[in-house]
Amino acid sequence: MTHSAFPSISDRLAALRAVMQQHGVAAVLVPSADPHLSEYLPDHWQARAWLSGFTGSAGTLIVTADHAGLWTDSRYFSQAEQQLTGTGISLMKLQVPHAAEHVAWLQKHLHEGDVLAIAGDSVAVSTQRQIEKKLKESGASLRTDLDLPGAIWSDRPVLPTAPVVAHDAAFAVIPRAEKLARVRENMRKLGATHHLISSLDDIAWLTNLRGSDVECNPVFLAHLLIDAGGRGTLFVARRKLSDALVGTLAADGIAIADYATITSALADLGPQDSLLLDSSRIVSTIEAAIPAVVKRIEAANPSTAMKARKSTAELDHVREVMRRDGAALVCAFRRLEQRLAAGMALTELDVDTLLYEERSIQPDYVGKSFDTIAGYQANGALPHYRATPEQHSDLQAKGLLLIDSGGQYHGGTTDITRVLALGPTTDEQRRDATLVMKGMIALSRARFPKGASGPQLDALARAPLWASGMDYGHGTGHGVGYFLNVHEGPHGIRPPVSGSALVALEPGMISSIEPGLYKPGRHGIRHENLAVVIEADTTEFGEFYAFETLTLCPFDRHALEISLLNPEERAWLDDYHAKVRGALSPLLEDADLEWLNRHCAPLQVSWKEPAVTA
Repeated sequence: MTHSAFPSISDRLAALRAVMQQHGVAAVLVPSADPHLSEYLPDHWQARAWLSGFTGSAGTLIVTADHAGLWTDSRYFSQAEQQLTGTGISLMKLQVPHAAEHVAWLQKHLHEGDVLAIAGDSVAVSTQRQIEKKLKESGASLRTDLDLPGAIWSDRPVLPTAPVVAHDAAFAVIPRAEKLARVRENMRKLGATHHLISSLDDIAWLTNLRGSDVECNPVFLAHLLIDAGGRGTLFVARRKLSDALVGTLAADGIAIADYATITSALADLGPQDSLLLDSSRIVSTIEAAIPAVVKRIEAANPSTAMKARKSTAELDHVREVMRRDGAALVCAFRRLEQRLAAGMALTELDVDTLLYEERSIQPDYVGKSFDTIAGYQANGALPHYRATPEQHSDLQAKGLLLIDSGGQYHGGTTDITRVLALGPTTDEQRRDATLVMKGMIALSRARFPKGASGPQLDALARAPLWASGMDYGHGTGHGVGYFLNVHEGPHGIRPPVSGSALVALEPGMISSIEPGLYKPGRHGIRHENLAVVIEADTTEFGEFYAFETLTLCPFDRHALEISLLNPEERAWLDDYHAKVRGALSPLLEDADLEWLNRHCAPLQVSWKEPAVTA
């Protein structure tokens, strides 16, 4: 079959149902995943998007003989409703009262003898076990040896071939030999002779290598098998590496093998071997290659926690990157303001262009850390909105523009959201923006005991909104990599989830702080800074930590109702703007410096107790 045989989503679903019938499969689950369980996927593994037409980064498609449903969360409801219209696929909303998540739905709709198929290279071992347990209760079973979407996707994109390069030693800071030695020490403590790693950001960090196989994420497709004796094998396409780099890796005990041979290497392990692996970061196909006689030690990849705790030298580079990134944003925002004042025609697409032009001239800039979100007015209410040439809005000299953007630099990764008032705003818009700001300030000012986790702090950012009967549907903060993925674990700031482990926030961990508020058809608000956990104080009750704000860029006070901020909140905003002005002034001049000084000037409005209404 060829792609031209399936000009529509309904045609693709019909073809899928045909091969399902051939194999005796009652349902197919197509997740958003690849063999590395990445958040953002190379085109080769975009099967869910190809089958459904939904392009959001998070979603699960289930197809049966008489039903097709796409499960996604509130960040993507509006986008999914638009993209699924006319496809025959129903939007199944996650985290909505009385709505079943996809595994529960399968458990209800599959019966004795039914078979569910999931491609084994796109499901984590831990997830496979959970699904099998639920299906068993209904008498159904799971097959992971069938890639039915792949069977009909004849012109599937090939694997990416971008080169793999060394992360400049001036920025990599910690030699790969030292990182590998730290991992082997953890292996020794756990009694492991070998350690398998498939998560791309862990591999890139451990090897001090970077690539571009995944859009906006400087990683490359590979697996890494480390032994306790000082040797390791990087399974990667050889043509991606220069001879010199292969030699450098060999000097650190890392041999190169073809990407596709990882299963053969695992099959060679024997009863004398014990393999450390993270069942939530290894897919079924890889795990199935491990001989039953090999002892499995299941635990989190040691490198995940290591790379989350940035070193002092890494943080020094990040702080400099924040200065450069902040200066670029000031120049871009000033140009945007100037063009609007001159009556020039502008669209949301022009915002992305301005940001790229200013960031790209900064030292050590590599590229975007994610696709820019520039949502004007009602588009700002779509948390993961992306303007396209086919669908975007014109900017006008009124209302709010939400801009969420970020850059990849050799010395760090940035992620920042600002809400700009392009002209007159409504009382409702300013009040909403200020309530979100109050939550951001509360979390940014937090002091918390050693051992506290993100879910324990999440309510600090939501409390001002809750007091007015409002909330937002996404987490408040995510970890951020060091010239790596813009979303990084293991920590995060989000509401507690039953059964999930609480990861303590530790010094050196970088997190976003980004509360929001979204009113469909009207406007969206999100303020976002990156902050690093630091040691704050030691008292008779133990050690306490705090956040140091890293992001350096003014907030637009014209989008706020300053009278709703109390004295402590106003003082925090003034202190932040004084820090921004001091850090960015040496990098700016003329009109850009004047813009910075104007937007960082101390607040002048005297505070009084406001009467806040819903």
